[in-house]
Amino acid sequence: MHRHCHLLLQTATLALALLLSTAAHAQTKVATYAAGKPGTDQYEELSFWVKDGKRGDVYYVRGKERSEQPANYLPKTGMTNGSSFAIRTADDRLFSIIPSGTALKVASSANDAPKTFVWKYEGPVNGVGTFCRECAASSKEAMQLLRAYYLK
Repeated sequence: MHRHCHLLLQTATLALALLLSTAAHAQTKVATYAAGKPGTDQYEELSFWVKDGKRGDVYYVRGKERSEQPANYLPKTGMTNGSSFAIRTADDRLFSIIPSGTALKVASSANDAPKTFVWKYEGPVNGVGTFCRECAASSKEAMQLLRAYYLK
């Protein structure tokens, strides 16, 4: 009986550890959008993180070398109804972010035509590659994250 209780306790402890591990991962999500072809100088990527139910870090990636810069979130950029926001990168570039369907229109100045950034899938392709637990699983989920945490 004692051995049975010990085994039961080990199983319960393992189950609790697994549950807590899963819960910790569920608290961090990222919505990533990209424009241009990866591996080229024109490639750009924006990642919007949500941690513990709050808006998290924002990162901007550019170019063939994929140089990454943190960015600061700037609420409401003058658009009505909270329909957009802005970010400022570490090198002082300002981007207006306007959700459009499941994509983002991203303008670097009032005079430039906005670029379209689309949701970037992060995970295995044809069974090859690594699953990204934190990544939004669809363009719909990515946009829900942005609307809930960046457009309120």
